[in-house]
Amino acid sequence: MASCGQDNQVKLWLILFTDFLGVELKYKCTLNGHSAPVLACAFSHDGQMLVSGSVDKCVIVYETSTGNTLHTLSQHTRYVTTCAFAPHSPLLATGSMDKTVNIWQFDLKQPCAGNITENASKVAVEDWSEDDVSAWLCAQDLADFVGLFKMNNIDGKELLNLSKESLINELKIESLGLRRKLLQKIEELRMKTTSVPITIPDEFLCPITRELMKDPVIAADGYSYEKEAIENWINSKRRSSPMTNLPLPSPMLTPNRTLKMAISRWLETQQKPV
Repeated sequence: MASCGQDNQVKLWLILFTDFLGVELKYKCTLNGHSAPVLACAFSHDGQMLVSGSVDKCVIVYETSTGNTLHTLSQHTRYVTTCAFAPHSPLLATGSMDKTVNIWQFDLKQPCAGNITENASKVAVEDWSEDDVSAWLCAQDLADFVGLFKMNNIDGKELLNLSKESLINELKIESLGLRRKLLQKIEELRMKTTSVPITIPDEFLCPITRELMKDPVIAADGYSYEKEAIENWINSKRRSSPMTNLPLPSPMLTPNRTLKMAISRWLETQQKPV
């Protein structure tokens, strides 16, 4: 059994069945690596791996027999709130408050292992290598094109320049459905490349509205929220934490003046209001 929580750790427990006592729970080990509270954890179907997601926006995959870290995935830009292995295939799904679900494929013999996909996400698309493109194809469920793209030496710059005509005439992709899917994914990459998002520190964003907080308060779960947002949450008869889904022991809200001052100082350093 695995447990996780506010201490930034994941703990493993052995469940022992005994003749007289019934069931005994025995502590096995602690898995470290996260720098913020851990919100979710799950075993692979064979129990050989365990994945965890955290407020630090990272996903860590551990080997349960040794406790070693196999992969650290950092593609999400907000808190990772859920994670799960597929029951019959080497796939991992992670969900985040950044409104995305990422799919990772674990296959150490192929160029689409999770750690390679993660590395590609940290590099500008136009600077991707051919291996980075291969990892991206795997993450988009387009692994069948890896060989074709490698044979044509397609790196990040070439990927962004692909068009309907080049897919038909140069790469000889006959399937209309696959061409449309590939072009859609490439267009999404182009939009990410050309857009310049405002970089607001994550701790300044309300977990409920995902907007910059103006009047932050601390709820009974220890997290900070925009006052109006958490009041509306509680007044709608929701008695669970928006972050942990555990019951809120109290509806009391405490002004977070330290955070409010930090946000004010950050705004002063910006050339224009956010």
